[in-house]
Amino acid sequence: MKVLVVGGGGREHAIIKKLKQNKRISTIYAAPGNGGISCDATCVAIKATDIDSMVAFAQQNKIDFVVVAPDDPLVLGMVDSFEAVGIKAFGPNKAAAILEGSKVFSKELMKKYNIPTAAYETFDNVDEAIAYVKSQNSYPTVIKADGLALGKGVIIAETLAEAEEGIRSIMEDKVFGASGNHIVIEEFLTGPEVSVLSFCDGKTIVPMVSAMDHKRALDNDKGLNTGGMGTIAPNPFFTEDVLKECQKTIFEPTMEAMNQEGRPFKGVIFFGLMITPNGTKVIEYNCRFGDPETQVVLPLLKTDLYDIFEAVVDERLNEINIEFDTKSAACVIMASGGYPQKYQTDFEISGLDKNGQCSGATVYHSGTKLDTAFKTAGGRALGVSTLGDTLNDAITNAYCAVDTIHFKHAHYRKDIGKKAL
Repeated sequence: MKVLVVGGGGREHAIIKKLKQNKRISTIYAAPGNGGISCDATCVAIKATDIDSMVAFAQQNKIDFVVVAPDDPLVLGMVDSFEAVGIKAFGPNKAAAILEGSKVFSKELMKKYNIPTAAYETFDNVDEAIAYVKSQNSYPTVIKADGLALGKGVIIAETLAEAEEGIRSIMEDKVFGASGNHIVIEEFLTGPEVSVLSFCDGKTIVPMVSAMDHKRALDNDKGLNTGGMGTIAPNPFFTEDVLKECQKTIFEPTMEAMNQEGRPFKGVIFFGLMITPNGTKVIEYNCRFGDPETQVVLPLLKTDLYDIFEAVVDERLNEINIEFDTKSAACVIMASGGYPQKYQTDFEISGLDKNGQCSGATVYHSGTKLDTAFKTAGGRALGVSTLGDTLNDAITNAYCAVDTIHFKHAHYRKDIGKKAL
């Protein structure tokens, strides 16, 4: 079988490494891929959002199955385009991908179907938004761009001045482009955050092992929001009791709500949750595997990933027994200094072997290229992932591996998983 994986980051690298374990798959293509991915798949220089070129490539190369991993092509309807030419593709269609594509849609869905979430209002007018914040007079307050923003379209304002600046930057300065034409302003929730990725075929929803993401750029959750600086799994705050509560109040109801709306969801629903004193609530939905959650969740998956993908597309997820290892996993992101703002790239990475790996860890490449050596080519360069019998072991192993990898201006957090110990 020939499989095409759309995307070029650490999440895609983790998916590809897992797919390589399936004996039926003879060839894996990645478009566009990256330096590290080129050691595990054949990279093709097609932009992830170039739907026409991607479909043409799949047809010319007789691709049997496509995995559309990033949010942008899913929201643009890439899965629909593959299905239209008879090629099986894993991921939600355009109608279902709106779950992530529009924060306004997802908040209104939760309100309509009584799925627990933070209280909110939506706005497309700057003055009305600022007037609302003033009337609420409750800080911190959360301001979100409606559309996609590389996981960074959220501002947590501690004061009225910060809220006003945030609203203007999103709606007037368009720091997130057209994604900021509408905004959501919602109450600030407190409690442990949990990421739960779930396989869903529209009839059955199966949560994967839980994870804890670290969004802020600096230690102790300081600094700017990023796409994610590291993860651990499982998340110790997500107990069996919380899982049962979420299955009943959030996971199943979300799948059913999408069916009711005529938007059946097939793919991965990412639930960003907050375990508050008043029960678990949804902070956000994503319509795909998270990055870097995938880099700790998939290494723990015992069931064959391709078999699951096929079952989701064929709507027979209930026939598969999905199992996870009882070990723990940790991933530390090594980023370019200055990320998520201005940063330099093109620095040689030392400490990696010819396959872009180092001993004692799996190195998932996010932003790298390969010419004579591996070099940095993005904000988040590498995800260094390890397993351990305990969470402490996994974290220790990850930092031991990180210590052996070097590039100029490398930046990483020193406290990944600390609050879970």
